Amino acid sequence: MPVASPAQRARFLDTGDDAVLPIIDPHHHFFDLGRNRHPWLSDHILTNFRYGDYTAIRRDFMPADYRRVAAGHLVVGSVLMEGEWDPRDPVGEMRWATEVAAEHGAPDAAIGQIWLDGEDAASVAAAYRDMPIVRSVRHKPAAVSREAHHAGFNAPGSMRDPKWREGYAKLAPAGLHFDLQTPWWHLDEAAELARDFPDTTIILNHSGLPSDRSAEALAAWQAALERLAKQPNVVAKISGIGVPGRAWTLELQAPVIAGMISAFGVERCAFASNFPVDGLCADFGTIFDVFKAATTDRAPAERLALFHDNAARWYGLAPVAAAGAR
Repeated sequence: MPVASPAQRARFLDTGDDAVLPIIDPHHHFFDLGRNRHPWLSDHILTNFRYGDYTAIRRDFMPADYRRVAAGHLVVGSVLMEGEWDPRDPVGEMRWATEVAAEHGAPDAAIGQIWLDGEDAASVAAAYRDMPIVRSVRHKPAAVSREAHHAGFNAPGSMRDPKWREGYAKLAPAGLHFDLQTPWWHLDEAAELARDFPDTTIILNHSGLPSDRSAEALAAWQAALERLAKQPNVVAKISGIGVPGRAWTLELQAPVIAGMISAFGVERCAFASNFPVDGLCADFGTIFDVFKAATTDRAPAERLALFHDNAARWYGLAPVAAAGAR
């Protein structure tokens, strides 16, 4: 069952016990490198990977591996994020994910690869419309460093590129959400996108990538989040917030977690593992232990929303209970 049972919900709401807090993990990956090609894992090594050396995750990671690393937490459902599969066959990963789900009982939903500025954007969106497992898509828009960014940024492949937007316009008719991964200094462009396409839910990935934890950078990140959060069709995943060379601790992550919830509210945030990628920064148990520790002062119903209900709603794992959910 991809959502918590009534008994599981009641037990947590009655006790507030972290051990029985049901979790839907709305952002993780599966890799079978012997069968499938992910260029960044199978071929060349990226020199600009945000966590540095990622040799440790250039290996298979399948449902049995996920269940092993997640064993200390009550994960009742999960959503597979596309893993930058061979771009010549964007739909292939979702066909494979459908097979994996049938064989292994996971994932419960998935986010597919799409190239919005590609000639096949319309056909890919149409293919996903007819694949029950696919609820959203991801295409990382063109981005630059904070130093190179400027208010008029409008590069090919960016969120202001007319060709990219032409592909984006195909999502709402196909019933698809959009998972957005971009650095926080591009979030004003995302706010424009949300405003111009109000029928498409944007799910911000990885908290807008706040890797610089200086006071100045966090203040600018927070302001960008708050501008984006003014758009009602935007929600956000708290994930992917590792910092190279620093331990994943409550002290490190509490400001980001608090900032996200302050900007979007409890009803528009969800915690996610980003495993195995975030396994380069911490083990699964530590990641969710910190998420739980950062929310101990909140009511059980709010914590259930953050760890379970919001993700279930966004990705169609429970009856639709709010506008903007599929």
